[in-house]
This record gives sequence, C-alpha cells and structure tokens, in this order.
Amino acid sequence: MNPLTIAALTFGVIFLAELPDKTALASLVLGTKYRAGYVFAGIAAAFALQVGLALVAGSLLALLPQRWVEGVTGLLFLVGAVMLLWHRDEEDDGHQGKEPSSGSFWKVAGASFALVAVAEFGDLTQIMTANLAAKYADPLAVGVGSWLALCAVGGIAILGGQKLLKHVPMRLIVRVAACVMLVLAAVSLGRAVIG
Repeated sequence: MNPLTIAALTFGVIFLAELPDKTALASLVLGTKYRAGYVFAGIAAAFALQVGLALVAGSLLALLPQRWVEGVTGLLFLVGAVMLLWHRDEEDDGHQGKEPSSGSFWKVAGASFALVAVAEFGDLTQIMTANLAAKYADPLAVGVGSWLALCAVGGIAILGGQKLLKHVPMRLIVRVAACVMLVLAAVSLGRAVIG
C-alpha cells in the first residue's frame, strides 16, 4: 500500500474514533472560553506529542495493565469535572468567548496542551495509531494521517464551541460537560475496580 493511501485510511479511522472522545469535549469547552487560535495551537502540539509517543512506544502502552490505565483516566475525568463545576459564576452567563490579551497566548496554549496531552495518554486513538503503525510498517504515513485527523476533530470542536455559545448559555455548557465527565469517570473507575 502506498503512503498516501495509508495516511488516508489512518485519517478516516482516527477521525471517526476521536469524534465521541473526551478530547473533543475538552476542545469544545476550551473553545467556548478562549480564543480559538490559541486553543488550537495548544491541542495541535499535544496531538503531535501523543502521536509521536504512539509511534515510538505505542506497543508498550498496550502492555500496561488495563486497570491502571482505567484508574488514572477515571481520576483525570473526576478532576476535570470538579474543575468545571467550580467554574466561577461571574464568567458563566453572557460569556461570548473570552478574548485573552496578546500576552496570554502561552497561558491558553499551554493549558490546552497540558489538558489534551494528559487526556490522550493511553487513549483509544493513541493505541489505534500504534497498531496501525505496526500493521502498515509506515510510521510517517500513519503519524501524518493520525495527527491530521486529531487536529480536524479538535478544530471542529473548537469552532463548534464558539458557535454553540451564541445559542446556549455558558453555565449550561459547563454543567453538561461536567456531567459527561462524571459519567466517564464513573465508568473508568468502575472498570479499574472490577477489572
């Protein structure tokens, strides 16, 4: 198979797998609060890091005990939900997309990077990227396809968050996102305990 076909196949598989993922949710919430370009820069860098890790050490990720991966993931979801629920009320309503000063690029991009880099660790799409790289023996094509797919989903979520805020109050978006994260935390922690 030629590299372009491998990249296109990888793009399709990863794009579909990432759509309902927690990272898309995190990107959507970040997109409602901060300048889209700043958030996108942070998540694109995080995706590059995670794709690189998947390509280099993806086979090792599959060897980690699943219970540990589920437990850590559950705790991260729980922390994210608590952070959303403790969101300051004065920012909740009438919020039309925070426009940070030009000096806050590094703060917003850095926070976006950290959130997505941690959320993607051991994620299904990271494991799928590692498996596709092993299957096709073309890590560059798989890496490019995977990174582009992750960035596409993140970009759609960010822009969707900006548009959503014009019709739905920030308070509701934050509460729904927190509830989804609590459910995901319960599922992950349940899997960690039950095995």
